[in-house]
Amino acid sequence: MQVYADNAATTRMSRTAVDAMMPYFTEIFANPSSLHSPGQQAKEALDAARKTVADCLGCEPREIIFTSGGSEADNQAILSAARYGAKKGKKHIISTAFEHHAVLHTLAKLEKEGFEVTYLDVREGHNVKASQVRDALREDTCLVTTMYANNEIGSVLPIEEIGAICAEAGVPFHTDAVQAAGHLHINVKEQHIDMLSLSAHKFHGPKGVGALYVRKGIPLVNVIEGGAQERGKRAGTENVAGICGMAAALKEACDHIDENTAKVSAMRDYLIENLSKIPHSALNGDPVHRLPGNVSFCFEGIEGESLLLLLDMHGIAASSGSACTSGSLDPSHVLLAIGRVHDVAHGSLRLSLSEYNTMEEMEHIAKTVPEVVAYLRNMSPVWRDLQTGKRQYIL
Repeated sequence: MQVYADNAATTRMSRTAVDAMMPYFTEIFANPSSLHSPGQQAKEALDAARKTVADCLGCEPREIIFTSGGSEADNQAILSAARYGAKKGKKHIISTAFEHHAVLHTLAKLEKEGFEVTYLDVREGHNVKASQVRDALREDTCLVTTMYANNEIGSVLPIEEIGAICAEAGVPFHTDAVQAAGHLHINVKEQHIDMLSLSAHKFHGPKGVGALYVRKGIPLVNVIEGGAQERGKRAGTENVAGICGMAAALKEACDHIDENTAKVSAMRDYLIENLSKIPHSALNGDPVHRLPGNVSFCFEGIEGESLLLLLDMHGIAASSGSACTSGSLDPSHVLLAIGRVHDVAHGSLRLSLSEYNTMEEMEHIAKTVPEVVAYLRNMSPVWRDLQTGKRQYIL
């Protein structure tokens, strides 16, 4: 049996998304900035896709900027708020310790330019409390940027509460919703979100295309220069086929969000219940406020890389954390941020599910993972030391 359980890294494209894209490769292929009829046909498709995405987020079409993905959208949102904040003498930013590297690396760049960043602690409950944001706000705060849901451990943050606090304080609020869009109900107006990033390939759309929602009145700076596309805020000929595929995938996901959540959450809970029976294991992430498809565990006494390779031999495609850091030998910064020590963090497993998975596949995972963990522990000198008392168990 082949099981794909790495949907947080990327998802298979839906047939709806593929069908939506096809006409824009060979039939309606003109540049949407061209004034001739074929170009205007492409522009009409672009406008329709923009309205679809806006409707899914609860905003106006003119508040949507199309990008190459979530990372670009994160960069533009954060750098824009920072640049305009600096003009007013405000150079303080609030974020969290377990953000995606698209956010963390952008913040690190700004710190080198003299900005001060407060990284909220996430050890308690593997999540952030809205009160932490309120307590961290200062007169010189120019931005609060927190992810909507964590890509590695699945914790869903109290976005509406954080947004309300920021709105009351008059501080722009950006959220990286790459893992949430299409999987959780989002309404940017009701949740007081000023900027939001998303990426199509996380909800069965194509890779290489995303969007940035920017509330009307929030100023943007360009990160890509060279043309007047996207109201002059993002140069480059729009990827019409990819954008149409993204819009179709997002609408399909939002239209079926409740039934998909029910199905995927049931599979998630089945895995959590069964993998929790493995001795000296621990669930990572908020156990209550959690993405429907996220299952993240640490297993003491093993190496995550060996676990992934053996699971792959049993037909299970999984990960140890973010695909963006899979080449690194260092343990996940997310697991370290929630308080896992290095030795434990190395033995991590992330299973991320979608509505295309089945309960039969979950039964295969629930049977295979304990067997593979036991096999690896039998070969591990660290596990031998733990069993003989030379080392103390952590989990």
